[in-house]
Amino acid sequence: MSGSTFGELFRVTNFGESHGPAIGCVIDGCPPGLALSEADIQAQLDRRRPGTSRHVTQRNEPDAVEILSGVFEGLTTGTPIALLIRNTDQRSKDYANLLDTFRPGHADYTYWRKYGHRDPRGGGRSSARLTAPMVAAGAVARKWLAEHHGTSFIGWMSALGEIEIPFEGAEHIAHNPFFAANATLVPQLEAHMDALRKAGDSCGARIEVRALGVLAGLGDPLFDKLDADIAWAMMGINAVKGVEIGSGFGCVSERGSAHGDELTPEGFTTNHAGGVLGGISTGQDLVVRIAIKPTSSIRTPRRSVDRAGQPTTVETFGRHDPCVGIRATPIAEAMLALVVMEHSLRQRAQCADVRHERAPLPASAADHEAG
Repeated sequence: MSGSTFGELFRVTNFGESHGPAIGCVIDGCPPGLALSEADIQAQLDRRRPGTSRHVTQRNEPDAVEILSGVFEGLTTGTPIALLIRNTDQRSKDYANLLDTFRPGHADYTYWRKYGHRDPRGGGRSSARLTAPMVAAGAVARKWLAEHHGTSFIGWMSALGEIEIPFEGAEHIAHNPFFAANATLVPQLEAHMDALRKAGDSCGARIEVRALGVLAGLGDPLFDKLDADIAWAMMGINAVKGVEIGSGFGCVSERGSAHGDELTPEGFTTNHAGGVLGGISTGQDLVVRIAIKPTSSIRTPRRSVDRAGQPTTVETFGRHDPCVGIRATPIAEAMLALVVMEHSLRQRAQCADVRHERAPLPASAADHEAG
């Protein structure tokens, strides 16, 4: 199947199906000499994995990663790194009623139209389960970027359905199942999800993700712009229907006198551009927001048709997230890390000899004030 490889210099090929024996990826182009163990990767997979709270799918997958190649004596060798995650808790019988019908809002119909047949078990190749290998690959990129450039990544949920979640502090993110940077609203978020699950319905979410300590100069003009690649990567995440960078759609109502980020010897005064100008990074934080649609797999009966075009009603059984956005934060962080990794290697390949007489502008203090 085409469309399963991400990147050029840091090239990640994703394989597997939701209910196959295993999922995984092959990373080609990771620089040699990086200290890498399964524990480095597992920490990120544990943040994404299912069954971690009552608000997400109860499919109980440990998502234990195995490094099959590309690492010797604890260091990457520069050869392809194969990562494997075995599926251990499939319930394929839950999808028997979907073989000849199509779930509204899901990829069932489009996969059938493209390939002539499809794997209905858990969505097969279109399942969000296939984000796990990308989180694993992103963990490798994150470690290399942290060691070589001091780059780090952070994300949080800023809206759950119609509930806006104001930013209170990054310290709250790791202490609730929503990745919310807000402790006050967690009971309200839990009650909202309990009501959705009881009703057999779902909701969407908005996630904000940032890259901190990004080098200035990453990205290329025109069609390989850093922000274009970020948007492409984020739209590759299941259920993402919109991407904003910096002010995003908010720039429509802004004046040029306010939107253009002024420069001073102390750094940029604002970051409406989201860390990218002309497709090239400014050295400020990359600021990205994604909109995630409501989960398509719901128990509420919905109208559809079968493969013969006859009307039918579809009810989706199995175990699903009432809001796929709840586990999307580590996925968005990983995809942003993969884009920054790709462009960092491109910059090193083409412009490693570029030197500046004066020190670069410092990042503005506003970069690190989220919300």
